[in-house]
Amino acid sequence: MQVKVFANLRVICGGVSVEVHPNGDRAMDVLDKMIEMFPDLKEEIYTEEKKLKPFVHLYINGRNIIHAEDLETRVKETDQLALFPPVAGG
Repeated sequence: MQVKVFANLRVICGGVSVEVHPNGDRAMDVLDKMIEMFPDLKEEIYTEEKKLKPFVHLYINGRNIIHAEDLETRVKETDQLALFPPVAGG
């Protein structure tokens, strides 16, 4: 499945879009596979308790996972995922 990444995550992941083949069907499985592929990603997106950091957002088909089942949200191969890091600016 394709995951679009934004801002500084593009540098870590080497581009705008990452092909991910997770070992499961939850949002957490997708992120875990991405961290396996790009270890520096872990510090950017997860807290020590393995929860998304404040202001890090994962969208599945345009819907933020915090409005679904958070990291337990189910994903399908055809879903569109987008991962946003905290962004500041004005």
